[in-house]
Amino acid sequence: MSKKSTPPPPCEAVSKGDARARIGHTLIKDGLPAILQLCLRNAFGLQQQETDPGPAVDGTEAGAMPVTRGLRLSTRTVGRPSVAEREAIFWDRDLPGFGVRVYPSGTKTFVVQSRGEGRSRRLAIGRHGAITADEARERAARVIARIKSWDDPAPPARTGVTAAVTVAELAERYLEEHVAIRCKPGTQVLYRAAVRQYIVPAFGDTPVSAVRREQVAALHHSLRETPYAANRAVHLLARILDVAEDEGLRPRGAGNPCRSIEKFRERPHERFLSEEELRRLGRVLEAASGGGGGASPAAVAAIRLLVLTGCRRSEILGLRWEHVDLAAGELRLPDSKTGARLVPLPAAAVSVLAALPRVPGNPWVIPGAKPGGHLSNLNDHWLRIRARAGLEAVRIHDLRHSFASRALALGESLPTIGRLLGHGQVATTARYAHLARDAVKASASRVADSIAGDIRTRSSRREGGSR
Repeated sequence: MSKKSTPPPPCEAVSKGDARARIGHTLIKDGLPAILQLCLRNAFGLQQQETDPGPAVDGTEAGAMPVTRGLRLSTRTVGRPSVAEREAIFWDRDLPGFGVRVYPSGTKTFVVQSRGEGRSRRLAIGRHGAITADEARERAARVIARIKSWDDPAPPARTGVTAAVTVAELAERYLEEHVAIRCKPGTQVLYRAAVRQYIVPAFGDTPVSAVRREQVAALHHSLRETPYAANRAVHLLARILDVAEDEGLRPRGAGNPCRSIEKFRERPHERFLSEEELRRLGRVLEAASGGGGGASPAAVAAIRLLVLTGCRRSEILGLRWEHVDLAAGELRLPDSKTGARLVPLPAAAVSVLAALPRVPGNPWVIPGAKPGGHLSNLNDHWLRIRARAGLEAVRIHDLRHSFASRALALGESLPTIGRLLGHGQVATTARYAHLARDAVKASASRVADSIAGDIRTRSSRREGGSR
């Protein structure tokens, strides 16, 4: 009895009865390299398997993005796909390499992916709404043909398809589709402010394909009085223009006009409280606890915790009771600036937390004025506290610097201090290296003074005995 033949790999031909497709099925084996399988599928017009078709044009692994197949993209069906948390590509059932990238915001961009010149290329060919799915399909077929013939795929920025997309439009979409999904709330606030205060006023109506280096340099120079804001604005604009290039809105290889802008030197603000200043702050906080310092008890507790733990302001104001373990003496932060981390609680901090009342129905350790919310504006309370303590120009973040400087003065190493502060990179803690050198010098001076005292004493005794 003859054995049944092994069925072909699970990929579906565009035309199931086509003899050419059957030959393709026979040639494609699971053991073949993925690149070779992709080439054979493209050559024989076969549908691809339920995996991403390979590396994207920007060199990232396309498998990092969820993909879905089985839908014929048309004007009627393109509105169906949706995603909840991260973008995904929905590939067309009939035209291999044609798909629509769907973002959690609801934005949809038609894309093309095919292979030419020995590499996989992925291009954006237009946004849903600006062009229809049927128009996108026609363009996709032309672009795929050009890529396979090793011709320039003629990105939309040069054909005029999407050249009218302005910096303001792309910046707003970048905030919705990238920043809102990938960045932490504090970073989102900074990026939105930079877009609305600097980037849109300077480039709002400018097509993304027309942004030039001299324009970027002019924006950067106009913000020279605030070096940090100037550098951040150019950095953010560079990210936006990177997206434009990835989506074919700027000619690939033309270069990002922001990359050659030399950053301004940023002057780090370093202010450390002395022992006397900390004593004054302690007295004012003690008075404020009794209602005489112009700050609420919750704000006073927050400032005490900042001083005693070295935590970031957002970590204390966003602290929930479920993250506090007084028995173990730990804060278990699920999502700090550098990810989840444990914060050891000294006895003084445990006492502050133990004395705080738990408000029914409010999960926050530092409750705000609104029911169920947490304190969001600590700065007003701090301004009154620091004025009473005579600490003009001292910022809330300087309390964190003071924690680090005291740790160094007590002989703690930079790696240990980095862990205490929750730094994600050694370079971040390295800013305190000069303080570490000062602490070492002070220790060496104390040791040398002690030895010198002994030498002088012994020398005096010998001289006295010889007389």
